[in-house]
Formats: sequence, structure tokens, C-alpha cells
Amino acid sequence: MNRQQHIHPVEELEQVSDAQEILALQEAVKDVWVDPLVKQYAASLVEATRQHESVFLGASPRGSLALYRTSQAKALLDGRDYVLPDDAKALAYSVLGHRVIVSPAARLKGVTAEEVVAQCLESVPVPGVRTRRGP
Repeated sequence: MNRQQHIHPVEELEQVSDAQEILALQEAVKDVWVDPLVKQYAASLVEATRQHESVFLGASPRGSLALYRTSQAKALLDGRDYVLPDDAKALAYSVLGHRVIVSPAARLKGVTAEEVVAQCLESVPVPGVRTRRGP
């Protein structure tokens, strides 16, 4: 408390990027290729949250879009210009977990949104991977 009485450590942070660099990265994310099979996989995961027996309200189409875009960003951060199904799998709970509303009856049984997303990941078949744009 004494060290932070007059200055907070956040005030000493220096800029690590500028607005132009962030805008360029946002554009670069949009150029990361997503195979139609991976797009369908993301949409199927979201649909599975809506069909799950323990769910009152599943993820919406905006959840599909968020999973799509964050998967592109993960691929870019991992140094790839294409998305793997594993990118979507790795982000599924972070992107979809807060969008899933577990039914009251399931909540009483201890079911969580994390378990629902995990079960959806187990039930939706993972597609093969194509790393290049087809003809």
C-alpha cells in the first residue's frame, strides 16, 4: 500500500504498439484462410450448444462469428496463414462458455457451461485439414 500511495504501477507502463500496428494486425487476421470444413465445424459447435439437453439458451450466430474470428487470430499468432480445427477447439470455452445459459434443472444437478461446451466438443466430429486454398 505504501508503494502505491502516490503512483500506481499502471501509470508507469510504456506503449508497446501504436494504433497503425493494431489496425494492420486486425486486417492481417481477416486474411487468415479458413477452410469451409472448419467454418462448418465452428457452426456445428455453436449449433450443438443450442441442441444440448442441459441448455436453456445456447450460443447465437454471433458466437459462430466470434469463434471464426478468434480462430483466425490464434492461427496468426501461431505463425500460420490458415486455421486448424484445433484453433476453434482451444478457444471454444472462452468464446462460447459465457454465451451458454444452463437450464435451472441442470444447474441444480451441478452442470456448468464449461461441461456443456466440453460435451459439445466431444460430440461434434472434427474435420480433416486442408492448408491451401482449393481451386
